Amino acid sequence: MIKISGVAAVAAIVGLGGCAFAPGQYISPAQFARSDLAKDGHIQMVAITPDYLSAQQRVETSIPIELMAYQPEAYRIGRGDTLYITIWDHPELTSPAGTQQQTAANGRLVRPDGTLFYPYVGMIRAEGLTIEELRSQITSRISHYVQSPQVDVSIIDYGSQRVTLQGAFVKTERQPITATPLTLAQAIGAATVDPIRADLAGFVLTREGRQYRLDLDELNRGGSVAKDIYLKAGDHLYMPYNDRKEVYVVGEVVRPQAMTFKTTDLTLTQALGRAGGLNPLTAKGDSVYVIRGVETQDKQPATIFHLSAKSPAAFALGSRFHVRAGDVVFVGPAGVTRWNRFVNQLLPLSNIVNNAANTQDLLER
Repeated sequence: MIKISGVAAVAAIVGLGGCAFAPGQYISPAQFARSDLAKDGHIQMVAITPDYLSAQQRVETSIPIELMAYQPEAYRIGRGDTLYITIWDHPELTSPAGTQQQTAANGRLVRPDGTLFYPYVGMIRAEGLTIEELRSQITSRISHYVQSPQVDVSIIDYGSQRVTLQGAFVKTERQPITATPLTLAQAIGAATVDPIRADLAGFVLTREGRQYRLDLDELNRGGSVAKDIYLKAGDHLYMPYNDRKEVYVVGEVVRPQAMTFKTTDLTLTQALGRAGGLNPLTAKGDSVYVIRGVETQDKQPATIFHLSAKSPAAFALGSRFHVRAGDVVFVGPAGVTRWNRFVNQLLPLSNIVNNAANTQDLLER
């Protein structure tokens, strides 16, 4: 009887099957072309080449015309505003609570019905008037009691018109619309963007029931500053969190991970760099893939983008390829890596075969 050792048995099995039985995930363009996935059209493979990148033109973000067209008018007094009315040379009218009191103590609150009371003037409807219009009305009425009155009106607390903020801001307190027009940049600056968790590319401004999606990163890219957008009372600003905006880098990289990004310009090279780059011991440079659109393949084919990174020069192409939220970046293993894993997986089997052979040999003695 011819006896073979366990190692010889493993070698024989490997010799028959090659690396087809190697554990782990891998793919190649040739393998994909022969697969059912390519034949049924559910998934397509596209090579990342200079010609492909040249054909892909990025659509620049523009600000909707209606947002840019809005120009604030003179501030109109509203319910909840507090006014300070000065009648020069008549402190008993200007500061009835006493000049030693804070200015707010002598303020006049516009009531919920839009009116306010002032001595010798009586009830006056202030809501909807500009500061100059209210000053003119007070001057006209009080002139019956004060000769040549000098009247001044100022707003010491803006409580009627607000802009609300929500999401990845450090401060989300409501911001008032004042006599000085408030711009989007000013509101965001005062709220302070959370630099770690904010998704700048997904910002949403809601006005009068309509949502405007603005890529703040794109608008301020390349050293340019976005034009001012003036805010209106009732506007809602939402800065989404980037915890759901992830790219998954897996396979033969140094640090596989799910990474978040707050802008729209994360490139394939940057994603691989954050993951520590290709593992120099196990990665196959020709097997860098970006898998996109699997969740929507019932509507359109998913795409596997292939980057041949045998040469470091290929990362110049990767620097022009932008990954998107939900993309899976996969780096395949080298052939020797798959071989080693296959052998390591079968080592326990070889020990069993050796032990069985030794036992059989003892029984036959």
